[in-house]
Amino acid sequence: MILTWLTKYRDFGLLLLRLGLGGMFAVVHGWPKISGGPHVWKATGEAMKNLGVHFAPEMWGFLAALAEFGGGILLILCLLFRPACGALAFTMAVAATMLFKMHGAVGEASQPIELGIVFLALLFIGPGRYSLDKN
Repeated sequence: MILTWLTKYRDFGLLLLRLGLGGMFAVVHGWPKISGGPHVWKATGEAMKNLGVHFAPEMWGFLAALAEFGGGILLILCLLFRPACGALAFTMAVAATMLFKMHGAVGEASQPIELGIVFLALLFIGPGRYSLDKN
């Protein structure tokens, strides 16, 4: 009975999820990388070597920082929601691959794996009713 009652708040739950994840990604993950400049971008972009991409680590690092910061902002505002979720899911896949190769254990890569799953699920679910992006 209580679960049926809560179903009508699905869109509010999606709003909370978007605000929470978007805020954390923009402030905690993305902004330090954006503001860190080229040396942080290069260090971040080095993770692409785990996928066989050995060129332009600064560019890849900047794109990862932009995905985290800009993607977080887009989740909050709910603009370009699905592309933002796709970029964040890809960024988490790269992070998970890097952590797995560094430590050799799935447990060490569990956080980006879990977040990647959440972003993939949101890509399919959509932003919900409380959205500026009417998809």
